[in-house]
Amino acid sequence: MLQRKEMKETAASFIAKSTIRAADIEHRRKINFNIGRYNAAVPQGKTQFADMMMAREHAKNLKWRAIETLDQQLESFERNITARGAKVLWAEDAAEALYEIGRICTAKQCRTVVKSKSMVTEEIHLNHFLEQQGIESIETDLGEYIQQLDGEPPYHIVTPAMHKSKEDVAKLFAEKLGTPPGLSPEQLTLIARQKLREKYIEAEVGVTGANFIIADTGAIAITENEGNARLSCSWPKTHIVIVGIEKVIPSLQDLALFWPLLSTYGTGQKVTAYNTIVSGPRQPGESDGPEEMYVILLDNGRTNLLQNPATREALYCIRCGACLNACPVYKNIGGHSYETTYSGPIGKVITPHLRGMDDYKHLSYASSLCGNCTEVCPVRINLHELLLENRHEAVEQGQTTLAERVAWKMWRHASLHRSMMNMANGNIKNKVVNKIFKGWTQHRSNLDFSPKTFNEMWKEKQGK
Repeated sequence: MLQRKEMKETAASFIAKSTIRAADIEHRRKINFNIGRYNAAVPQGKTQFADMMMAREHAKNLKWRAIETLDQQLESFERNITARGAKVLWAEDAAEALYEIGRICTAKQCRTVVKSKSMVTEEIHLNHFLEQQGIESIETDLGEYIQQLDGEPPYHIVTPAMHKSKEDVAKLFAEKLGTPPGLSPEQLTLIARQKLREKYIEAEVGVTGANFIIADTGAIAITENEGNARLSCSWPKTHIVIVGIEKVIPSLQDLALFWPLLSTYGTGQKVTAYNTIVSGPRQPGESDGPEEMYVILLDNGRTNLLQNPATREALYCIRCGACLNACPVYKNIGGHSYETTYSGPIGKVITPHLRGMDDYKHLSYASSLCGNCTEVCPVRINLHELLLENRHEAVEQGQTTLAERVAWKMWRHASLHRSMMNMANGNIKNKVVNKIFKGWTQHRSNLDFSPKTFNEMWKEKQGK
């Protein structure tokens, strides 16, 4: 009973927040402006590919190979990176990952952590955990830093502060950092740089995610535009990588495809400003880099997707954010309405498996099923079909109300018996669906049935 109540509260909160956001014209103006700039840039990035569809198909095949042999790929990665002195830790869930991070920070007497942009650290709520341990955790990505100052989670997978205008950021900096009001984006960036550079010097530990895990080389690959990830993983004496197990790719050679593909679909660039391969801590004879490196491989529900052949391809995702930018629902309700780490179409697909179908099945229904997300996915994940699969699984697991089950049973029975469909005219059907089954019209327009069924009109036509 408690579980059912929580599910209703989660869904109700989503509906309430999305209803408010959908009516916020100023929010829609900001998000459409930023997505408009993204849409203008992506075609330029695509010009580097001679055959875009072939590149996407090849990337999907590579991820298929990686996920189908995931255990072998991860073992190969562990073997190769530990040979150069890194330590690999396996975390089944968020609690295990946080325990390991806490243990490392305690051993290093850590008081300050610098952290580059990482959705996985948001997934496990790392900043909150470190704060409870008395450790200052500083976001060093500009967008993440803005969100941290405002006390908000990231709004978007790639661009965390997409919903804020330059005026919003200037006002925030004036309130939180005491800067003069009305500063330009360039001036705001310089202030953030000054503040963050001081933290790199203080930090005992640097935390990053990874865009890719390279199995045959034993390395992680990081993609960025600001250089903050390089500083986070090389300046502090200890580097901790937290990465989901699905980020693996078989070979270093695969980066020649995935790096430009991620850049094109993530930001519209042909390649991002900084692309880094990290294959271990500082080696003998090297002048820079951390003294120790830890890689935490996080499951946290990913094997739930892995064991299900129907939903496994969701693990191919390279977190480019293209499906969010294309989704009409996301563009209306924004990223925070979802109340999950991963929003938009990919979030609606994976969150019910990562955090429980009972609590988050409602996300898979928040879609027009237009298929635009599938159309723009660089690795061609059939996102709209996976949303339907989630709905099917929810029904199979009994995650529906009694009224819904009765309604569909009646509908199925009537649909299989033509005489029953013809018994009631359009007005009666309208009243049954729109008045008796009130849940249908609570967030939808009224259905308007034809006065006669097609079967009746066909018989009349044939009779004439």
